[in-house]
Amino acid sequence: MDTAMDTATDTATLPTGYRTRRPTVEDAPAIHELISLCDTRVIGKADMTLDDVADQLNEPAFDRERDGWLVHEPGGRLVAWAWACRKGAGAGVEIDVVVHPDAQSLTGGLWDTVTGRARQITATLGHDHAVLDIGLYREDSGKRAVAAARGFAPATSFIRMLADHSGPVAAPEPPPGLTLHDGTAQEVRRQGHAVQQAGFTEHFGFTPKGFDEWFADLDASASTDWSQLLVARLGGEPVAMLLGSDMFAGDENCGYVRQLAVLPAYRGRGLGRFLLRTAFAADVRRGRAGTYLHVDANNSTPALDLYLSVGMRQVLAIDVWRRTV
Repeated sequence: MDTAMDTATDTATLPTGYRTRRPTVEDAPAIHELISLCDTRVIGKADMTLDDVADQLNEPAFDRERDGWLVHEPGGRLVAWAWACRKGAGAGVEIDVVVHPDAQSLTGGLWDTVTGRARQITATLGHDHAVLDIGLYREDSGKRAVAAARGFAPATSFIRMLADHSGPVAAPEPPPGLTLHDGTAQEVRRQGHAVQQAGFTEHFGFTPKGFDEWFADLDASASTDWSQLLVARLGGEPVAMLLGSDMFAGDENCGYVRQLAVLPAYRGRGLGRFLLRTAFAADVRRGRAGTYLHVDANNSTPALDLYLSVGMRQVLAIDVWRRTV
């Protein structure tokens, strides 16, 4: 077993008959069931699909042998799922602790465990500290109280927006001189990566990634469809990108804009609006009932106003709480 990070969930400290172990890909259905139960208690519905959980377990940056913990009660039911996952090569680490309502006594130990593991991850990367981020539903007063008691504080908010598609949506006319190219070609993927990295530099939690890491992270997801990557070129030069995915297709029959970026020098020309309307029209052709995206409410660019201007509405708020250790 690992050292300090496992102390909190060592079998000697668990209630009698409980056991902890590392996750495998075969655990995805049980993890999904636990997360869905907890989400439903907070926001009234499940908010992750089985594919989402499988993607998390297969995330290239996530080491299943060191970064995740499952806790089972004596009868074998999964009652807790906790993890820590690095964000690139920086000091950032994402964490989460999901505990069944019947097993709340496990909560404190698991938060200690993921915090300890986060510090180990960043130390291995050469950092003298770790910046822990956890996403919390605004309605989850219980988990927010636990985070506050452990030194976490609100850092930003991500708003989930939805464009409803109740009828035909015409594809917009491209601005003069603009051409669109999809990600089925390797060259376009590389251009999309370059625009995304340049366009996201000032965004909350941004961590630079080389093309190989960016591509591997996205390609490992079952919801990634590279034909939904669009790169806009002006005069032959890539200036904007949009990456759509099928993340919300299985449970809500909706498209999802995973990334949208415009190079700083080309902002204010309507390129973001054009790409969004293009994605909406494509989702309608796919038979989707709507298109989702997430926006940082404290974004350095006026993204929220853009999304409202194209008819999107807010459906959920997820606050990111942060602690440096």
